[in-house]
Amino acid sequence: MQGGSHHCCFSHVPWLIFSPSGQTLSISMLVDGPHRCAGRVEVLHQQQWGTVCDDGWDLQDAEVVCWQLGCGAAVAAPGFAHFGRGRDPIWLDQVNCTGTESALSECRAKPKGVHKCHHREDAGAVCSGNPTELRLVNGSSRCSGRVEVLHNQQWGTVCDDGWDLNDAEVVCQQMGCGVALSAPGSAHFGPGSNHIWLGEVECTGAEVTLSECRSRMEEPINCHHGEDAGVVCSDPPALRLVNGSSLCAGRVEVLHQHQWGTVCDDSWDEEDAAVVCRQLGCGTVVSAPGAAQFGKGHNAIWLDDVNCTGKEDTLSECLARPWGTHNCDHGEDASVVCSEQVL
Repeated sequence: MQGGSHHCCFSHVPWLIFSPSGQTLSISMLVDGPHRCAGRVEVLHQQQWGTVCDDGWDLQDAEVVCWQLGCGAAVAAPGFAHFGRGRDPIWLDQVNCTGTESALSECRAKPKGVHKCHHREDAGAVCSGNPTELRLVNGSSRCSGRVEVLHNQQWGTVCDDGWDLNDAEVVCQQMGCGVALSAPGSAHFGPGSNHIWLGEVECTGAEVTLSECRSRMEEPINCHHGEDAGVVCSDPPALRLVNGSSLCAGRVEVLHQHQWGTVCDDSWDEEDAAVVCRQLGCGTVVSAPGAAQFGKGHNAIWLDDVNCTGKEDTLSECLARPWGTHNCDHGEDASVVCSEQVL
């Protein structure tokens, strides 16, 4: 980060897969994102780069791109030209990956170049391999405090120059902490003591991670720790139990990005269920059934590999994969039965 600043729109080195004879089988890259692991999806066909239409584009498709690029798990699969419009052919449409393919070319799709799309439907991907690691410090809960980011294995702060609710909204989203209530500056949660890693942050509020926002990353940043930025977010995402005999039994659903979604039963157990019962004021856990015992959900699968100790106050405090990242289907939706039977 030293010796310069950046304002998005990097070019990236493409990823190639060769057959034993040396013939190219698959090539793709992410373009116009804040780093090599986020951007507009582009593929090479007939020696020309082109885009992917967002018809049917989802996290399972993005998962394959992230895997192919060595960028970790998929965090988001934005459409509507989130990372800007391409200008070359639209090569792929109706991509339908299972999420286990090793390259995008292995996924089902319309024949290359066959589509009924335009570039404002270009698909994108955000992977976990390079987002800013983030924490909130000195607040009254895990969803408020001084904003700190991890760089070069050292935590540092964010300067409050230009810091506003749009920037705070992205932090709250990345932390799984609901919506932004305020964006205090002037070291409201106390001054930090190490580097000031970011300045002049400029988010639209629609980004998935703080690393997608425009910012100044040059050192020295013209700030001091009396200008450290903070965030106050709303309560953790709402939680409900669906299709049970009462409000204290049913399929677990959480509210994220204004949409209710389910929890995968991978590693789901009574410690996880105990946190749900506690958060809902439903007494103690009776059982933690999986396999969609209370019916299959229909929307997103928001959480997978949940790993609670059983002592957390809310499900959002438990370890889990990033929001929306999973390898499940709704036949694996997790459920809870609690001791109280509130009707």
